[in-house]
Amino acid sequence: MIEINTDNKIRTIIVDDEPLARKGLAIRLADFADIEIIAQCHNGASALETIKQEKPKLVFLDIQMPGMTGFDVMKELHSDVAPEDWPIVVFVTAYDQYALKAFEVHALDYLLKPVDNARLQDCITKVRNQINSDSQTDSQTKLVNMVAQLIGSDSETILQNLADGEFQSVKEYSNYVAVKDVGETTRIPVKEVVWVDAAGDYMCVHCSDGETHILRKTMKQLEQELDPARFIRVHRSVIVNSTEVSKVLTLTSGEYVIQLTNKHEIRVSRSYRDKVRAALL
Repeated sequence: MIEINTDNKIRTIIVDDEPLARKGLAIRLADFADIEIIAQCHNGASALETIKQEKPKLVFLDIQMPGMTGFDVMKELHSDVAPEDWPIVVFVTAYDQYALKAFEVHALDYLLKPVDNARLQDCITKVRNQINSDSQTDSQTKLVNMVAQLIGSDSETILQNLADGEFQSVKEYSNYVAVKDVGETTRIPVKEVVWVDAAGDYMCVHCSDGETHILRKTMKQLEQELDPARFIRVHRSVIVNSTEVSKVLTLTSGEYVIQLTNKHEIRVSRSYRDKVRAALL
């Protein structure tokens, strides 16, 4: 049996808009001698303020709350709270295990409502182990950065996708594009890729140094490898690096033409117009 040192309390807050949910979790947490509940918050704004003031070690954070969601709290935490003050976060949600699989490798843990006692025991064990490990800060940083990158400014879309079972894939995007040729592989930093266009059964990768590399992949395969926060599909056969876009020109017909920093112009296809407007205008 593991002996718990109750002199080192784990200062904890519970965040949930449902009073009964907060009360139920608090009752279950009372069975753990080293868990000290210092606050219960009924919304995201209150949670953020409490985290800033009280600097808890552990936060049980509901995902779906009106006004400011759990994702929004994490996004604000990323920008407003110093990394050394980030708490360990355990998501509490009614979404099923399949929907939350995307968060498994980033969040310390997550609990499904109604919270099961045995599952909570496992969770608290993880929390204790994390506190006693040297990787606590790294784990917290990964979680906060993941959420900030994942949701952008539209957490409601993420919530709807989760509710529909269309969970978001959270992945690390490569910093390089690997172009394989006979006997060698050239690694091109993605920051040097200006745009990519399809040419038959291969693609042309146009770089900032003026070089063009031939890549034997499909557009769909490459799009899945590139960070969507940086690269935008503007045509069925063209992907552009948004950081290389200098102008978006609107034609009298209402169509868009993207002008890149190297003065190259690319016409936006009608089916991608709304996506480009949302990303660049």
